[in-house]
Amino acid sequence: MIKLKLDNVNKQLGGARILRDVSLEISAGEFVVFVGPSGCGKSTLLRLIAGLDSICGGDLLIDGRRVNDLEPRERGVGMVFQSYALYPHMSVYDNISFGLKLAKTEKTSLRERVLKTAQILQLDKLLQRKPRELSGGQRQRVAMGRAMAREPDILLFDEPLSNLDASLRVQMRNEIARLHGRLGSTMIYVTHDQVEAMTLADKIVVLNGGRIEQVGSPRELYERPASRFVAGFLGSPRMNFIAAFLHTPGETSHVESLVLGMTSLPVDSSGLAANTQLSLGIRPEHLSLKAAQGTTGLVVSAVEYLGSETYVHLDTGQDEPMVCRCEVNAGWRVGDRVELQLDIDNLHVFDAHGTALKRHTIDSLPAGVAPRPASAGAL
Repeated sequence: MIKLKLDNVNKQLGGARILRDVSLEISAGEFVVFVGPSGCGKSTLLRLIAGLDSICGGDLLIDGRRVNDLEPRERGVGMVFQSYALYPHMSVYDNISFGLKLAKTEKTSLRERVLKTAQILQLDKLLQRKPRELSGGQRQRVAMGRAMAREPDILLFDEPLSNLDASLRVQMRNEIARLHGRLGSTMIYVTHDQVEAMTLADKIVVLNGGRIEQVGSPRELYERPASRFVAGFLGSPRMNFIAAFLHTPGETSHVESLVLGMTSLPVDSSGLAANTQLSLGIRPEHLSLKAAQGTTGLVVSAVEYLGSETYVHLDTGQDEPMVCRCEVNAGWRVGDRVELQLDIDNLHVFDAHGTALKRHTIDSLPAGVAPRPASAGAL
């Protein structure tokens, strides 16, 4: 069942277009996360859904009903903001019940809903405290409770954890995931933190410059990014990119680069001309290293020890080094010369516009083309 639908939604402020022809469907009970860089339009999109900003073009439908012109209180939507926005002179109980009082909810029903919400959020022992007596995580839970108590059809979160320290963010992230599991309600969550997006979402919406770049599950976006932007945005450290050009186009492509030399890849470049510029992308976990002989290979420029793993940076002569994830005891040092090996099956190819070229699976390889081995030759 489609809970919310955006149909070619546009937003303009002055002469600037903030959102451009955004179309999206969100099913009932889904946890959807909007991600993207600052200024991409994710918070603006959330405010349009909430009714806090007006839509300049297109339609917003909730349960099949067009709600463009409805007031926020008429849309069945609750919103949790980045700032807690609690009333400092009110108790936790009064903060949670405030919206219900404005809606003139009957007293018995009001009390039942506040107590139920407080129990779900583990605030039932804190109802008489004031916000100044609470920790940051407790304040954020009160802000969530105020939205939840109205029993909205859709819960919206606008970067709710950005004001918390790292350890508290992890705790609150887990609490939000459990809350979604208990309530089963539709949740839309805005964040710039890709870890929050990857761990919370059923579906991620990646925005860039006011447009949707890609929509899919966390795994789909990580393993099969539709564009270089998505590939570089998701993942930490980010995907490595290698400048290349198309030597021989076709259903199987022959690609050449300074870093990898000539490589045959199972991607379809039939629509491109020879010598077209490309970008090759591969994640740090899909690279491996071995010691080079003599003065050949690449030079290790930095080593980052993170306890459970080590990231080795390699000078390739490009603007940015390549990063390889290695075991902790790999023993590489700055100045070492290494040969680079990579997993061809996890190499992504993007055209000059940043669009991913279609990869062949083993079942779809052209006749007479054998699948590549898992590891390419050393540099």
